[in-house]
Parts: sequence; C-alpha cells; structure tokens
Amino acid sequence: MNQYSELKKALHPYFGWHGARVSFLALFLLALLKVKTVNLSELALGFEGKAKPESNYKRLQRFFRGFDLNYEAIAKIVVSWMKIPEPWVLSIDRTNWQLGKHVYNILTLGIVHEGVAFPVWWWLLEKKGNSNSDERMRFIEEFYRLFPEAEIACICGVRVAWPKANREFIGQAWVRYLLLEPKMPFRLRIRESDKIQRQGQPLAARVVFAHLKKGESQRLQGVCRVWGYPVAVEALRLEDGKLLVVIAPTDASEGIISDYAQRWGIETLFGIFKTRGFCLESTHLTDPQRLRKLFALLTLALCWSMRMGLFLHQLRPLTLKKHGRRAKSLFRLGFDHLRHLVLHPQSFHPFDFRHSLQFLSCT
Repeated sequence: MNQYSELKKALHPYFGWHGARVSFLALFLLALLKVKTVNLSELALGFEGKAKPESNYKRLQRFFRGFDLNYEAIAKIVVSWMKIPEPWVLSIDRTNWQLGKHVYNILTLGIVHEGVAFPVWWWLLEKKGNSNSDERMRFIEEFYRLFPEAEIACICGVRVAWPKANREFIGQAWVRYLLLEPKMPFRLRIRESDKIQRQGQPLAARVVFAHLKKGESQRLQGVCRVWGYPVAVEALRLEDGKLLVVIAPTDASEGIISDYAQRWGIETLFGIFKTRGFCLESTHLTDPQRLRKLFALLTLALCWSMRMGLFLHQLRPLTLKKHGRRAKSLFRLGFDHLRHLVLHPQSFHPFDFRHSLQFLSCT
C-alpha cells in the first residue's frame, strides 16, 4: 500500500466526506509537503497519480469552488488531534497582506499549545484594518457554541489600534463584554497613552509607570479603572524602552505579563502559515469562502507536523541556544521529517510513514 492510500485510510474515520473528497485531502496534504506552497499550479505538480498537472489543477479549483467544509467539525478535530489540555489560553488576532489591489485580512481565534495558537475559528474580513468589538464578540459566541464546557484560563489580545477618537469607545465595549457573566478571563494590552485611574485624577499609563527601568515590571496594588471598568494592571519596561501595559480582571492571579506573553503563539501560527512554512501569501485565491477552505486544510497540515515534531522532540530533545530558545521549532522538526518521508520514501522503512499516521488519531 502506497503513502497516498495509507493516508487516505487514516483520514477517513474523522471526516464524514465522500471517498473522493477524502482522496483529495490526502493528495493535497502530500503535495503540500512536497512543494511547500499553497500556489495551486505548484500543488498540481505535487499530486500523485497519472493525471496531468492540468487535470490536477482543475481538481483543486473544483474543490475550492464547489465543496462546503464543516468548520465546526474541523475545529473539534484540531482539539482532538492535538490533545490540548485545559484550561485553554486563547489568542485572537488577524493576519493581513496585499496582492495587487486585493487585501487579505483573516481574523483568527486559536488555542495556545506548545507555543503555537492552533486555529479553531477564522473569518475573512472583507475590509482593511482591524476587527471591531462586534466581530470579536461574535467570535467568542461562536467559540462558546463549539466548546460550551471548555475551561478557559484567559483570552489574550492586542491593544486596540483605532483612531484616538474611537479607541476609548471600542475598548469599553470589548472589556464590558468580557466582564459579562459568564466572565471570560482576559489579558489585554493597552496603550501607553490610555489612562489609569487609581485615586484622584486619571493618569496616562506612561506617567504611572515612568519609573520603570528596562526589564523591570510592576503590578499596581488594589483595583484600578481603565475605560471606566475595574481591572488589575501590570506593566513591563521592554528592552527597547517601550512600555508593555496589560489589564486583566481584578481577581487575576500573579503573572499577568507572563500570561499575556502566550499571545505570541498566534504570531508563530501566522509565521508558519506564511514565510516559515506553507507560503500562504503565494495563493491567488481571492474569494473569501475559498480562502477560508484553504486555511482549514493548512490547519490540518499544521496539526500533523506539530504532533510529529512533539514525538521526535520526546525521542531526542532539541538543543537550546544561548538565548534559551530551541535550535529548531517543533513545527519545523515535524514538517521537515514528514517532507523527508514523502520525498524520499526509499530511504525509510514503510513502517515509518505508517507510524506518522498514528498522530492523525483522536485516541
């Protein structure tokens, strides 16, 4: 049995798709490992079988044009494959780029695990600029509908990057929503110019924390108010001299800044999907629904690569560099190994590829 047949067999139990659709998914994942790009012309060259590249290209077009994906099922497969323990840290952000006059803008909610935010929900924003509070609130509602019993440690988000005239209103709406019952614990960055009220006149964050030196952090004692709401506030003076200020619910435990640092898992995700992995920016798909399908397929490839990387790291731990980070990311470790298996099958025992398929399992 060849790799395509074995992968198709492994995928079939988790997707309620017609056999031809599962066949396509298996071919897509193997082609992605070979060519390292989502450009359809390149992917068509990586498809196995006797069909000509032109036929494979048309098959790719038909899938993205005509097949509806169940994104709720994809989200649950992601959680099952990755075996993400609760409580979950959520990270929400968007990635954007431009091709000619077309602007790509993808709002994503992910669960942070092993330094990567694994996507469980994503939308294509048909506009330039940031998401608004209404869009983020709807995102959270969708998440709760998908995982109503999930235990959440916190949701991390970037500061509100809106014009000064609108920023306070936008921030108020978002924080007010997160404080509603049932509360969603949060770690949100605010600007140095946003005002913090303790006693007396509200002061800009840069004034409150002006005494901090590089590398120093401080959590303000007692309850503070930002945008009129009671919150806990902690700040850190970064090495570049800028001030990182994070707010959280008043009952937040120690380590607000370290909790917020997990937000960077979503930046790692976007790096994997783009320049450090799948070259998402090379796609010429512009239809939002087609691009959303592509994002789903990349999420499955991410999970497979990460599970492979985690296994290899357990067998032979990655070395640490002087700065304390691993010499290679877990994604890169797993992705490169899978690519080697697919590109050079003659160099491995058939069991090696079968073993990699065990990570596409919910048990």
